[in-house]
Amino acid sequence: MQEMAGYKSIALDIAQRIVSGEFPVRSKISGRTLLASQYRVSPETIRKAVGLLRDENIVSVSQGKEIIIVSAQNAYDYITRNNYLKSVYSLRQDLEQLLEAKKDIDRKFEVLLTEIIEASDRLKNLKPYHPVEITVLGESHIVGKTIAELQFWQNTGATIVALRRGTNVSISPGPHVIILENDILVVVGDDKVYQRTEQFINRPAAE
Repeated sequence: MQEMAGYKSIALDIAQRIVSGEFPVRSKISGRTLLASQYRVSPETIRKAVGLLRDENIVSVSQGKEIIIVSAQNAYDYITRNNYLKSVYSLRQDLEQLLEAKKDIDRKFEVLLTEIIEASDRLKNLKPYHPVEITVLGESHIVGKTIAELQFWQNTGATIVALRRGTNVSISPGPHVIILENDILVVVGDDKVYQRTEQFINRPAAE
């Protein structure tokens, strides 16, 4: 039963590729070409899929086993009749592309994070600057306010060099950024920067 579903899905997917123009009418393909595509199935499964397409007058098969595309219209009728949008193979291909994109984003994030850490390490050696991280608590009076409204430097003597919000990192956030609960502020200042800034950041809001 699974084999039947497999070759029918492949036939539908090939028909979709014909309709999209990936396999143009009168072009020739081979079972070997299809096997080298994304299907990863046995030659027998490909043979059954091509047999279905031949029965629908979508392709013809020469004595040399060459597959010739004969009708995009018949391919369209075939996928419409089967209420086909995308086969499992096309969906799997889309998923693989998304996973690759995610890996690329993860790699870029790791590079950015490394650069931030290296920058912080350099700042540690630039006296009197000491980068520290401070988490904004829920009851803090700064929650919901912008950096500009807080007059942050005037009140603390510290400079915000980065803001971490979940997995997102903003370098040198602008004055209009609104501070939220659980934000982590990376600040630099003199050797008393942590105590002074932490007291300001997490002072409870007035009742």
